[in-house]
Amino acid sequence: MFQSLYRVLIELTNGQYSSGLLKHFSQSRWSRPLILLYVKTFNLNTQEFGKELKAYTNLHELFTRQLKADARPITAVPSAVACPVDGVLEDSGEIRADKKIVVKGKVYSMGEMLGDELLLEKYLGGKYLVLYLSPSHYHRIHAPIKGSVVKRWTLGRKSYPVNKWGMKYGKEPLSKNYRTITELQNEAGNLAMVKVGAMFINSIVITDDSDELEKGQEFSYFSFGSTVVLLFEKGSFELEGNISIPADVRVGETLGFMRAV
Repeated sequence: MFQSLYRVLIELTNGQYSSGLLKHFSQSRWSRPLILLYVKTFNLNTQEFGKELKAYTNLHELFTRQLKADARPITAVPSAVACPVDGVLEDSGEIRADKKIVVKGKVYSMGEMLGDELLLEKYLGGKYLVLYLSPSHYHRIHAPIKGSVVKRWTLGRKSYPVNKWGMKYGKEPLSKNYRTITELQNEAGNLAMVKVGAMFINSIVITDDSDELEKGQEFSYFSFGSTVVLLFEKGSFELEGNISIPADVRVGETLGFMRAV
C-alpha cells in the first residue's frame, strides 16, 4: 500500500512542468539568497571550493561547483580504480548469469539498465558498484581509469528518487531513470559507467567528450544528487580490502584494482 502511494505521489510531482520550474529557479538569481543556508544545512567545506562563496550567483552554480586543483588527490597506483565521485559506496556484488543485479534487496534488469543485450554479455559474472550522491556532495564526475572511450549513449526519459526511499519503494530507478552510459577500455578490460539522473533534474552534462581519458580527469557533472553504477567484466576487478560497505568515498580514492583476465 505504502509503495503504491509513494509511486503515485512521485508521479504527481515529477512532471515536465514541476521539473522545469525547479530547474529554472535553481539557475536564476532568485535562488542566490539560499546559497548560504544551503552551505550551512549541508555543512559544505567552502575551503575546497574553486572560487569564493560570494562569487556563486545561483544554486545551480553551487550544485555543480568545481574544486581547487589539489582538493582531490588521485591514486597513482596504475592498476587502481579511482573513485569517480564524492558519495557513498552503497553496494557491491556480482552481475548474475540471468542478467540481473540485486541492490539493497531489489532486483534490477541489466538489459534495461544498459539497453544493449550484446554489450551486456561481456559483463555477466563481473562485479558492480553503486555510488550514491546526496545533495550535499560535490557533483562533478571523473574518470575512474585511464582508457579509451568505446561508446557513449543515453537512455530513459524521467527520473525518480535514488535515495533510500526511492531505492526501496521506487520502480527500479537504476534501470529506468534517465541515464547516460560511458564505456571505457584499457589493457585490463572494459568498464561501464552508468550515470543515473535523480528526481526532477535529468541533466547529466558532458564537459569533455574526448576519446581518451586520464584517470581522475573530470568529464561530466550532475545537476543534482544522483547515482553512478560501475560495471566490470568477469574476473577483472577486485574490491579494495579495507572498504566496508556502506562507505563514504571521495574522488580519487582507491575503490579496487583492475587486472587483465
